[in-house]
Amino acid sequence: MSDWDTIDTIPDLVRWSAEQYADTEAVVEGRTRITYAELGARVERAAAACLASGVEVGDRVAVWAPNSLDWITAALGAVTAGAVLVPLNTRFKGAEAADVLRRSGARMLFVTGTFLGASYVASLRRAAGEGEGVPDGRGAGAGPLPGLPGLREVVVLSEDAPPDFRTWKDFLAGGEGVSATEVVGRRAELAGSALSDIIYTSGTTGRPKGAMITHTQTLRAYEIWADLAGLRTGDRYLIINPFFHTFGYKAGVIACLMRGATMIPQPVFNVETALANIASERISVLPGPPTLHQSLLDHPSRDAHDLSALRLVVTGAAVVPLRLVERLRAELGVDTVLTAYGLSEASGIVTMCRRGDAPSVIASTSGRAIPGTEIRLVDATGTPVPPGEAGEILVRGFNVMRGYYDDTAATAETISPDGWLHTGDVGVLDETGNLRITDRIKDMFIVGGFNAYPAEIEQLLGTHPDVADVAVIGVPDARLGEVAKAFVLRRPGSILTSDDLIAWSRREMANYKVPRSVEFVPELPRNASGKVVKGVLRGRG
Repeated sequence: MSDWDTIDTIPDLVRWSAEQYADTEAVVEGRTRITYAELGARVERAAAACLASGVEVGDRVAVWAPNSLDWITAALGAVTAGAVLVPLNTRFKGAEAADVLRRSGARMLFVTGTFLGASYVASLRRAAGEGEGVPDGRGAGAGPLPGLPGLREVVVLSEDAPPDFRTWKDFLAGGEGVSATEVVGRRAELAGSALSDIIYTSGTTGRPKGAMITHTQTLRAYEIWADLAGLRTGDRYLIINPFFHTFGYKAGVIACLMRGATMIPQPVFNVETALANIASERISVLPGPPTLHQSLLDHPSRDAHDLSALRLVVTGAAVVPLRLVERLRAELGVDTVLTAYGLSEASGIVTMCRRGDAPSVIASTSGRAIPGTEIRLVDATGTPVPPGEAGEILVRGFNVMRGYYDDTAATAETISPDGWLHTGDVGVLDETGNLRITDRIKDMFIVGGFNAYPAEIEQLLGTHPDVADVAVIGVPDARLGEVAKAFVLRRPGSILTSDDLIAWSRREMANYKVPRSVEFVPELPRNASGKVVKGVLRGRG
């Protein structure tokens, strides 16, 4: 990127891209098409509204909404006003969202009206409208939701909102009295070392933890990503990866801002919609999990769409079949297919293949460490293992998070005193430094691109009144890669059925966490220390 020395923060990047790519199409959403200059103006207007609402530097501002132009505008507007962005998973139920809002101390929330047939506003009001929250020192009843006293304002990204919330239009109108000079002044207050976002990701304890990432880390990591991927001005990028995830927000929105690529946000993955978008918008860049690309290749109406503009695919998050790489190149004519590995605690990127790597390397590994990052594989005692042997993946470098928000104990467990991040993933390095992911210490599995954590699902299932004990594993699924299977010990006298528990789960947790099958057992296999032996269950799964 030229003029890099003038860009220290994400707000600097937004301003720079508005000038550098002024007339280039920035975002396409249905009939709405705006240039980078227009996007910059919208972001500044949203920032002004944030200032008018009292947002201060360092305040946490959350966004709970699907991929959209409004998400981009609200998030970048909040960050330009000095806020720390807290993206919320759109698959969360109200209680899950309220928990993250409460623990992050979010001051403001931008929320969608209705998505996938569910009212996010209604679910949040049910979860946090009755005063269950713990006061955070700002005074009970300070905001519209008694259960979230620190949440001062809720803005609904639609034309309608309850009386105690604000519509997007009314919120923006509130900033009309804030001058451009004030917005520029706030932007100037920010330093690259300041937090840009807190990405909440579940761990082995089953409770989401917030990985703190700075502006400098974000800019450096995704300049590298854009460079290695070969993203360029004029690319048209279909962003199906959700914005609440680093892959969608940073490898998507931030990378596009850096290169002047056009963003086409798609709120949910639907094969027909994706095919139509690729053809009508001449999509050239399509990152996503392997299941996304497999679905496109196998769709019966694929040949009815012109997909010839596709030139770049970046995938990861699961094993990538060599056949998939070959088919993308042979059947769709994709020039560049790359794989990568990352986690929120490392700014979302650790390793990446390089253009020119052999298809076998791309399919069998996640590439090599990105510049500025070291990888070490260690055994259970912490001793480094040689190439070809499996070990836990440790990462050290500029991309490692500043820690978990408000959780010094978990931070100390995860990052060593000399800066090594323990990922909990197991891998093997080859002689040339390519990393192959082989297992997950944390037992995490991936459902259609979403990380699912057994401990979290077990915790949720354990709240069912008829469940005495439960263990969850990931089992293969032809469409989603892996799905949850629950082994359940019923309480005495219970007649709970698998259909009952699955239906209950669909009401209580995000869809990707819901077990697709339930096996009732008289007891769970445990070792001498009382821990469930998941290996035994996998043998039965």
